[in-house]
Amino acid sequence: MTDKMPTIVVVDDSVTSISLYEFSIEPLQVNFIGFKSSEEALPYLQEHQPDLLFLDIIMPGMDGLSLLRHLRTLAHQKDTRVIMVTSKDYAQDRQVAKQLGTEAFLVKPLKFKEIREIVCKYVDVKPKSTQ
Repeated sequence: MTDKMPTIVVVDDSVTSISLYEFSIEPLQVNFIGFKSSEEALPYLQEHQPDLLFLDIIMPGMDGLSLLRHLRTLAHQKDTRVIMVTSKDYAQDRQVAKQLGTEAFLVKPLKFKEIREIVCKYVDVKPKSTQ
């Protein structure tokens, strides 16, 4: 039996935000991949299904909701667990996110602990062994 490490993907136009996610889940045994735009993430997401996907809504080019709408048309992305993240909490965005089957809707600024708790809630992860 192989223990496949879960993959966490973040799509956010803020490099600072991507670093925040990376540091937050650093103690966990996961593969972390960060993309700075929907366009950058799309080729990867058309081929792979992450265990958890954090999507920022407000990004230049294709926004997070448009990306998710597209991903849901792909057979292997229909059930991907998605967390929507935004700096502007609009009821309409929440509604669309819910219709697209997201697990949660978070408003920035996010905290380390919050990110880690969400990852642990939706993904079967183990802390890195300390030796």
